[in-house]
Amino acid sequence: MLTYILILALLFVLEVCYFKIADRFNIIDKPNERSSHKRIVLRGGGIIFTIALWIWSVMYGFQYPWLLAGVTLAAGISFVDDIHSLPDSLRLVAQFTAMFLVLYEIGLLHWDMWYVIPIALIVAVAGTNIFNFMDGINGITGGYSLVILFPLFLLNRKYEFIEESMLVVVILSVLVFCFFNFRTKAKCFAGDVGSVGMAMILVFCIGRLMMVTGDVAWIVLYLVYGADGMMTIFHRMMLHENLGEAHRKHAYQLMANELKIPHVVVSGVYMALQLVISLIAIYVIPDIIVAHWIYLVEIALLAGLAYVLFMMKYYHLHEEYLASLRENKK
Repeated sequence: MLTYILILALLFVLEVCYFKIADRFNIIDKPNERSSHKRIVLRGGGIIFTIALWIWSVMYGFQYPWLLAGVTLAAGISFVDDIHSLPDSLRLVAQFTAMFLVLYEIGLLHWDMWYVIPIALIVAVAGTNIFNFMDGINGITGGYSLVILFPLFLLNRKYEFIEESMLVVVILSVLVFCFFNFRTKAKCFAGDVGSVGMAMILVFCIGRLMMVTGDVAWIVLYLVYGADGMMTIFHRMMLHENLGEAHRKHAYQLMANELKIPHVVVSGVYMALQLVISLIAIYVIPDIIVAHWIYLVEIALLAGLAYVLFMMKYYHLHEEYLASLRENKK
């Protein structure tokens, strides 16, 4: 326990030190017409997640070297992109390379499973980018990370699929980040370095759980983000939009921007939904793979329906916002 307290204190000090560096070198997030915030805020506070992984690795013997390499590569490229925009192609190459390392650490890369590797790479990188896209309001990245990591901690007590100390240290880093971000006036944002780095860590943890249990349906631990992200992509494809361009069409963005619901409330709603879904999967659904799959499909359908109904009722507000932007530009 004392070790964890010392690590928590160290992470807190390092986060504050990063703020001074970010302020000195003007690493900031300036609001624009696509933003959900109106104040200039320090960017890249989520670098503490990768720092925590390094601290754990140094203190506990580099037990997952390929994970550390993959997260460092993806987070490093993302940090550079936070400061100076990089080509999408370069970022994707780095992400696929980093994810290949993460999947190797998971133990998925075997010749007898060669057909799974490209599918796993594409799905994992897509999930990473959905996690990154969802980083737009105060508290949502840190809060949602917590409600994935906590169920993973509970499941690890049962299945022992990962070193518990790593989960604890990562959770501590998220708590430090939330102290500065999960508030009405955030001190910092995660930035791509934070959201991409955390996404890679979560892919590793959930991937290890799937490998040990043989149950892919544990993707339910990521369902709320996944449903919002995938439905938003489908929506934008229907509108013939460029998926690479910034936008404000996620359900949480409409809640925060058009409906004027406080950021921390919206983040809290997403957290509560995911936590309830995950705890039901752990403690209510029978520990049978078929039962897990039935639950996953049912919840995914309900989430998709909820998204459609929400957009049918409130999307016109976003259209009015876009119309006002076009009017102001004339």
